[in-house]
Amino acid sequence: MKAIHQKQEHTKSYYAATVNEVTNYPMLEGSLSVDVCVVGAGFTGVATALTLAERGFSVALVEANRVGWGASGRNGGQLINGISGLSKIQKKYGDGIADMLWDLRWRGNDIIHERVAKYGIDCDLKKGFIETALKPRQVADLEDYAAEMEKHRHPHPWELWDKEKTQQLLGTDAYIGGFVSYRDGHLHPLNLCIGEARAASGLGVQIFEQSPVTGIEHGPRPRVRTASGQVEADSVVLAGNAYHLLEPRHLSNLTFPAGSYIIGTEPLSDEMVAEINPLDLAVCDLNEVVDYYRLSADKRMLYGGRCNYSGREPTSIKAAILPRMLQIYPQLKDVRIDFEWGGMIGIVLNRIPALGRINGNVYYCQGYSGHGVNATHIMGELTADAIGGTMEKFDLFANMKHFRIPGSQWMGNQIIALGMLYFRLKDML
Repeated sequence: MKAIHQKQEHTKSYYAATVNEVTNYPMLEGSLSVDVCVVGAGFTGVATALTLAERGFSVALVEANRVGWGASGRNGGQLINGISGLSKIQKKYGDGIADMLWDLRWRGNDIIHERVAKYGIDCDLKKGFIETALKPRQVADLEDYAAEMEKHRHPHPWELWDKEKTQQLLGTDAYIGGFVSYRDGHLHPLNLCIGEARAASGLGVQIFEQSPVTGIEHGPRPRVRTASGQVEADSVVLAGNAYHLLEPRHLSNLTFPAGSYIIGTEPLSDEMVAEINPLDLAVCDLNEVVDYYRLSADKRMLYGGRCNYSGREPTSIKAAILPRMLQIYPQLKDVRIDFEWGGMIGIVLNRIPALGRINGNVYYCQGYSGHGVNATHIMGELTADAIGGTMEKFDLFANMKHFRIPGSQWMGNQIIALGMLYFRLKDML
């Protein structure tokens, strides 16, 4: 069965408007033979390709649109440790892997910091992220997190803030506590993705844009086909996520798209910045349906949220998000909105990223449930490990069972939307 794609340029986001480089890699034409063919040039695909190239593999990276076209180039730009579903993995395998999972949850931060420095990637990388509590039970969660950091002797700075400090340093009375991690932070995601792709290309990775994959011919050396070319490889990596339609027999109804939306203001005055975020932290609340925001390098408020599981785009992103921003920051009521954009993230029902293999040599990784910047880089490394013959960490995820909703993608999204209504009601209580 063929996957249906339409070639498209980047959405009209703040990131696309401030990109360091407009990529223009060639379309795939003719036949090519490599060690590994990676399908999808978002964070997962680019990170996997770069890791493999660093280890001496020959790699082709094939993208339907542009590098970073999907969620990798549209997200909130928050670099946050963790992989969703780790507690379920620990429950399955036992407490003996607890320390390994703790280290793994920070690995994406390490990879990104290392690559930004090694390859000179200009992506506005900034340290500092705060999780904010709106309810007493959430304050208790932050206190538990602080105890966990102490238990593991976390080597990077962190702080637990009380109500007064949180409200003072975030310029809002919406929150009653916060936890700040200075190993986490924020960045320009599209510039990071494009910078990593440039690094991969410099190591010999052959990158092809505007080359939608139409199908995969399985065998000892699978063939990845496009309308005008093909790549034969020892291994294939399917690094698609919410927009991925390949291998429906194996992967359909495993990952569901959910919409997330962001508005970007005009640049704020120095006085306003000093009032609402003088430490330049990325912010995310602890609700089930989260709001997240940060300041861009030119001091715009980039405010996102309203995760939509119904599959329907809001008529106006500004109308959907602006009231949420003004509820937290009424002092921004007269600020101009310069950007509004959205995109799809891949949701897995049990929140564990979906990793696995098809016929032994076609790998897939997808479904980060909104934790993509960090998790994609971790999964890229785990997939490269697996291709190199080290399966242990990859299999921790690959051996987890996933529940598929039978029926159409639309039906699945409606069931998820119904479930999320429960969480919205829970947030209100």
